[in-house]
Amino acid sequence: MKSDSAGPANGMMIETERLRLRPHGPGDFEASAALWANSSVTRHIGGRPSTREEAWRRFLSYAGHWTVLGFGFWLVEEKLTGKFVGEVGFGDFKREIEPPMGDMPEGGWVIMPWAHGRGYATEAAAAALAFGEARYGWTRTACIIEPENLASIRVAEKLGYRESATTTYKDSKLLVFHRDRGT
Repeated sequence: MKSDSAGPANGMMIETERLRLRPHGPGDFEASAALWANSSVTRHIGGRPSTREEAWRRFLSYAGHWTVLGFGFWLVEEKLTGKFVGEVGFGDFKREIEPPMGDMPEGGWVIMPWAHGRGYATEAAAAALAFGEARYGWTRTACIIEPENLASIRVAEKLGYRESATTTYKDSKLLVFHRDRGT
């Protein structure tokens, strides 16, 4: 899964019709922390809002992914307004789950409540997926979703992910989805 050129995310901006995906910067922490502190955002992602400390660790892991692996998560904003939409990307979280994901990139998307239902998650995640497949030649990626998170399941299915297993992670039941390149 390691990229051919690990390094910071400088210059790794992606634009879609309505969105800009860009690397996080130091000034983006407050928006990220607010996202992860929102109970309607986290109810299907761990089941509780993140503390500032937890949000800070996640925020630093974004930079770490880009530095060590050459890929990671982007901050997503509206192109027209610059308004913070959420975070989308891929990681290698070394999760201890069955079936194991190994080195397969794990996709994720988290969007502010005001942006739900606008297709932003699908648009941003599709752009991130296309980037990973084109730049790194990824042939298979995965994502994990709580069964009650129907909106996220719809996004995964629109992107070509198919449910492949049920697992438990940190006392939560999760669905494992896989996507093979070109599906």
